[in-house]
Amino acid sequence: MNKKLILGITGIFTASLLFSCNSNNKTQQTADTTTHDEHEAHDHSNHDHSAHTEAPTTMLKEVSKTLPDFTFYQLKSGIKVSKSDISKDKNNIFVLFDPGCSHCQQEAIALEKNIARLKDVNIYYVSMNDPALILGFFDNFAPKLSKLDNVEILVDKNQEFIQKIHVPNQFPANYVYGADGQLKAHWEGDKNINEAIAEFHK
Repeated sequence: MNKKLILGITGIFTASLLFSCNSNNKTQQTADTTTHDEHEAHDHSNHDHSAHTEAPTTMLKEVSKTLPDFTFYQLKSGIKVSKSDISKDKNNIFVLFDPGCSHCQQEAIALEKNIARLKDVNIYYVSMNDPALILGFFDNFAPKLSKLDNVEILVDKNQEFIQKIHVPNQFPANYVYGADGQLKAHWEGDKNINEAIAEFHK
């Protein structure tokens, strides 16, 4: 393979990583696409089509002030996780992320370095991506973080996050809900890790 081709591929790969941290492309395609070819571009290999025969057409532009009912699925077991499974005695942090997003990777790495400071909260990582990509994300960037008892990795098979909680403009998008299910804090994109952890405990 010649040097120009290698550089070209590297440039495209780098650009795609940077672009993926902006969620507009992904969520807009999810919301506005109903043609067969475009719908097939979304990975369907691991979930049931009966729950959604076409892409969702409603997205929540404002952050839900109260944690709504939802159904996500544990990455490894496939077990359903709903609002009733969420802790009622501590803050619950939801992190909507894209495995290819460099900012998401940086945040996960930083959180793993601060594991000792995360004991008093629950963290739910949520992604609409292919489970294999999600698994690779944690294997590569935060293997210890993903194994904590208070951290769950969830797959959003039916794009419920953007329909019921919020459509962010940037990844990662962090949402801190209190034990009472009320929104305490929210931010998108980069944030100093010390400031982020302080918000987790707000």
